[in-house]
Amino acid sequence: MTTIGIPREASGQRLVAATPATVAKLVGLGYEVLVESGAGAAATFADEAYAEAGAAVVDQATAWGADVVTAVDAPSDDRLALLRKGAVLVAQLQPAQHPELVQALAARGVTALALDAVPRISRAQSLDVLSSMANVAGYRAVVEAAQEFGGMFAGQVTAAGKTPPARVFVIGAGVAGLAAIGTADSLGAQVRAFDVRPEVGEQIESMGAQFVRAPQAQQEISADGYAKPLTDEQAAAALDVYAQECAEADIVITTALVRGTAPTTITAEAVAAMKPGSVVVDLAAPGGGNCELTVPGERVVSENGVVVLGWTDLAGRMPQHSSQLLGTNIVHLVQLLTPAKDGTLVLDLDDPVQRGMTVTHESEVLWPPPVVAVSAAPPPAPPGPSDEERAANAAAAQESAGRRAKRRTIGFALAAVLLTLGVSFAPSEFLGHFTVFVLAVFVGYYVISNVSHALHTPLMAQTNAISGIILVGALLQIGSDNLVVTVVACVAAAVASINIFGGFLVTNRMLRMFRRGA
Repeated sequence: MTTIGIPREASGQRLVAATPATVAKLVGLGYEVLVESGAGAAATFADEAYAEAGAAVVDQATAWGADVVTAVDAPSDDRLALLRKGAVLVAQLQPAQHPELVQALAARGVTALALDAVPRISRAQSLDVLSSMANVAGYRAVVEAAQEFGGMFAGQVTAAGKTPPARVFVIGAGVAGLAAIGTADSLGAQVRAFDVRPEVGEQIESMGAQFVRAPQAQQEISADGYAKPLTDEQAAAALDVYAQECAEADIVITTALVRGTAPTTITAEAVAAMKPGSVVVDLAAPGGGNCELTVPGERVVSENGVVVLGWTDLAGRMPQHSSQLLGTNIVHLVQLLTPAKDGTLVLDLDDPVQRGMTVTHESEVLWPPPVVAVSAAPPPAPPGPSDEERAANAAAAQESAGRRAKRRTIGFALAAVLLTLGVSFAPSEFLGHFTVFVLAVFVGYYVISNVSHALHTPLMAQTNAISGIILVGALLQIGSDNLVVTVVACVAAAVASINIFGGFLVTNRMLRMFRRGA
């Protein structure tokens, strides 16, 4: 039976590559799981919990000597020596930044899969450790900022007066940025955000923030899903936007990290122009930092009293949830590598996902991988019509519009004639009822057309109530001696019943989406 080793991470790393919940899933795939004693202690997972999930608690050498070793970070030299030839190592390896590690792994004949090199394609999202950790880091960044900030996020109105909400500015709308936006907005802050990719504006606004629009400082995305490098003019314009927004913000959260490198987004001059007591949380600190005052792993206070946090372990400060997400990513990878679910790992280098993560295999260095086309790249534009085709299409469209306008005019004229005849020969009391009907139509049209889409479900409940009134009125008129009245009442009752029952069914179905276990 193939064994999977879960070693204890080096000192300072609180995460673990598997939790008791994910261990059970690995065992279900047919593997024997070996967990080093104390591997989950920093994340509050006891050895007994791993044992109950089906794992064997072992020593360090046994865990690192497994057929497959899943770790959070790359191994040190002494732990690398514990890997046997032909073993599979799954960890965050940062191969582009550590070529010497890549060579060492190849020399030992280890097949190394980098969790931080998952291709940015849709079907690989469940394996994307970087996105999982970025999501936690974005949330934690707001928590850290709230601890440092000397005020409340939400505005308050009290008998003693009122306080304004905190102004939060987020740079970058990737996974971490959107998580920070959503968290800050949920705390009641006034959030603004900017990204050099203009197409993410809708995502920013959907999270409750205001998108800072600056076309002169924005660029399209490249074929690998990252933003293209800005020109000198665009970079200068972007720095101006950052400086203006930072000067008005109480809290700034930066998330710009491209391929492990952090571009400068907040200059020292921009920090000097910020208000005393403001907070900058630099999520790009592992790559050097977006702020010129950032010191990775440290808390810095500027001369004008601005706090700059360069923590590099934001995900590790929430070890339970972070380990669960990381472990789930690894389970999805193992499921991909175990197509028969029989505990036999099969590496398919023809699969772009597996090939993109494979750093070394059979003593050969496979890094960097071939470029993978991603869905983020815009599709090529189809060839446009010729001038003759455009002219013919325009003429046809104009002729069609003329025919529609003519039919509409004739229809209105016939309706006006019929209405005039109806009013002329109808009883006097009909005119009053008809006037109420026309007014109701106009009022209903303008009320419904001006209701936000977010309120359509409450509006449906209101129309159900109105349909109920119509149904009651129709039932009262069905027994009329007038045949016309009876027929109209039957039709009204049928239509109102359909609307009521259909409305309740749709509303109930939508409400089930927000219930647990539904």
